[in-house]
Amino acid sequence: MHDIVIRGGDVVDGTGAAPRRADVAVDGDRVTEVGEVGGRGRREIDAAGRFVTPGFIDVHTHLDAQLFWDPAATPSCHHGVTTVVMGNCGVTFAPVRPGREGYLAAMMESVEDIPAGSIMAGLDWGWESYGDYLKALGRRALGVNAGGLVGHCALRSYVMGERALDESPATDEDVAAMAAVVAEAVDAGALGFSTSRTFMHTVPDGRPVPGTYASPAELAAIAGAMAERGRGTFQVVPRIGERDGAERRNSVAEMAWMEEVSRASGRPLAFSIMQSDRRPGLWSWVMDRVAEARGRGADVRPMTAVRGSAIVYGLAGRMPYDTLPGWAEFTAGTFEERLAALSDASVRRRLIEEAERPVEASGPLAPKDPAKLYLMPPGSADYDVRPDNSLAAEAARRGTGPAAAFLDYAVETRGLGLLYYPVLNQDLDAVAQMITNPDVVVGVADAGAHVALTMDAGNSTYFLKHWVRDEGLLDIGGAVRKLTLEGADLFGIADRGVLAPGNFADLNVLDLDGLYLHTPEMVSDFPLGANRFVQRARGYAYTIVNGRVLVDHDELTGELPGRLVTSG
Repeated sequence: MHDIVIRGGDVVDGTGAAPRRADVAVDGDRVTEVGEVGGRGRREIDAAGRFVTPGFIDVHTHLDAQLFWDPAATPSCHHGVTTVVMGNCGVTFAPVRPGREGYLAAMMESVEDIPAGSIMAGLDWGWESYGDYLKALGRRALGVNAGGLVGHCALRSYVMGERALDESPATDEDVAAMAAVVAEAVDAGALGFSTSRTFMHTVPDGRPVPGTYASPAELAAIAGAMAERGRGTFQVVPRIGERDGAERRNSVAEMAWMEEVSRASGRPLAFSIMQSDRRPGLWSWVMDRVAEARGRGADVRPMTAVRGSAIVYGLAGRMPYDTLPGWAEFTAGTFEERLAALSDASVRRRLIEEAERPVEASGPLAPKDPAKLYLMPPGSADYDVRPDNSLAAEAARRGTGPAAAFLDYAVETRGLGLLYYPVLNQDLDAVAQMITNPDVVVGVADAGAHVALTMDAGNSTYFLKHWVRDEGLLDIGGAVRKLTLEGADLFGIADRGVLAPGNFADLNVLDLDGLYLHTPEMVSDFPLGANRFVQRARGYAYTIVNGRVLVDHDELTGELPGRLVTSG
């Protein structure tokens, strides 16, 4: 008998091929048959009317700490994700000198909004090298598979100390030492290396993070260490569109060094790119430059999100007016205290009056544009960005100002109604063009990061629900390939990403027609009681990791079948 037989589903194997009706047999941690399976299974799963896919691979996460206290990687596991790549954007918890752990935790909070107190309380530390970090994680029971990139911020701090933040170039000795540490990390199982070049990523004192000013020679030497091993992926948050000028000087320079590093090393280089209303047309210019670079032999891969990357506002977290003193005082209370206070007409009146006072349009106290804040009531999270779903339209319907409309909405939904504020990828037409571009990788959901500000970990569900089922932009075969094989290939994750005999049994049995995204909700389940948003889904009948059921009809089973994944 087989351990599991999944019967009568429509198999979408991850290669991009169209669905085909087939059974799938699983024995131990591997797929053993795909086709007509004659033998019975100790567990039989009826997949009639559902798609059977490889488990999804989320290639851009910041779950480096969370997996130590949340081995299932919630809520990613509720969206079909079976493998996560951590360590993006240059921020990691290794390598680290003894006594410098708190510095890395504070830098992670500064860049990715993961509370440093939770990190320090939730990690057992005790490692120095990145390989030892991976060993410490691997000793724990995991729900999902996890692999990691060694981060430039930690690397530079480890080698250079305080000099890591200087604008002056690293010395030849520094560069050689960094390349050696990266080589050691890749030998120990790291999937590659990540760096941040954006001026928006800063350490707590406001200076750009270590690596921001790294020279192309430093970056090339690090890539060279991976080239010598024939494995490892280079991940970048580039300086594209920043301090550019009309000539796009910085953007041209970033594209040039990334192309050269990839060509010289032969290693794939993935970098984040989003459409922005502040930089119209830049994303399209980048797509053209990528096509040219790939034509010259560089393996450069832009990576983007499948919808707007957004701040989520609501009574339980941040609010669109909380830069104002009275609102800031109001938000200091607990959720229950805030909700109770809104029953007092005088409190509401003071908040509304403060929000309606004129302020400098671009100053720090300027409220968010109500035409770009979209309602997300309790229930289904549709991410509806039509103008008539905006807070401005709601205020017009109510005959009030936006602040009054927001407070009415909050009271009427018992504080559970949210506002969705896309800050990147606001233009869904641009998003559609990027995610259908064969050069582009689907990612940048940032699972595990900005935990009380955003909730984008459900992007895989949105991708299938919106772009495949509702819009018909992609067929199911092509969409599943983007969620599976493309990520596995990019990061050198062997035997995953394709549903085929001999590969690991990471699988989803899902009902495309029944996919449903719940509105995010705030919970307080991080170490020390820190808040974070989570988002659940419906439609995942089963998610299987290494041959064991992790999710059964949208609920965790308690199984912890995940393991570390390494390059090659």
